[in-house]
This record gives sequence, C-alpha cells and structure tokens, in this order.
Amino acid sequence: MQVNSGKGFLAEINVTPFVDVMLVLLIIFMVTAPMLTQGVEVDLPETKAVETLPEDSDTVVLHVLKDGTIKLDKYEVKVDELGNYLKRMEFEKGKLLYLQADKDVAYGVVVKVMAEVRAAGVQKLGVVAEPEEENP
Repeated sequence: MQVNSGKGFLAEINVTPFVDVMLVLLIIFMVTAPMLTQGVEVDLPETKAVETLPEDSDTVVLHVLKDGTIKLDKYEVKVDELGNYLKRMEFEKGKLLYLQADKDVAYGVVVKVMAEVRAAGVQKLGVVAEPEEENP
C-alpha cells in the first residue's frame, strides 16, 4: 500500500497471480475433461429413426455387452441382481433408463434384461441404436 500525499492509503490489487492460477486451472480442466466421458464399448444395431441419447443426470444407461455382461452405467451386475439394484435407485417420474445392447447379443438375453427392468418397477425404458447408413 502506498500513502497518497496525506489523504490516506491507496490500495492496488495485483491480479497477475490470479490470472496465472486461472489459466493453469483452465488447462488442467481442458486436458482432463475428455478423459471423464469414457464409456462402455458396445456395437449398437442400426435403425432409421434414432434420437440422440440425452446426457443429463436424470438418465441411467444399462449396457449389455457382446459376451452377455451387464453393466449399470459403469458397474457390472448380474441379471439376477439387476432388479435389486434398480429398486434401490428408486426411479422417480423424471428419471429414465436406457438399454444399450450390442447387436450380437442373443435376443433372449435382451428380453430377460427387459423383464428384470419391468419387474423392478421402472416405467420408462428407452432402447439405444445407431443411425442406419444409407447405401446409394
């Protein structure tokens, strides 16, 4: 602080260290953000009418992998335990569950998973697919 010719103190804030810290934090977030959005690798079936999967906090994705493994978001669960996990999550009116099954999974496995979801009391179940490529 400096004395201003007898009129009192003159306070000046040095913002350079603040700007340096903010730039470093910005770079850290820019580097780490793409790593946080990694998902489960599923080869989806293709269809003509497809909407994008919403990425908000009110959605839960249920993955059925090619080998029959079931993952609720990123946690592996067994078919027999799936209903218990879903009941514990207590799906409110706005919460949605999306089924993302690999195209090579047997139809019976998908039907069994859908039956467990319905038995757990989930009212809204969406099925995820990829857009179909148009062949000229």
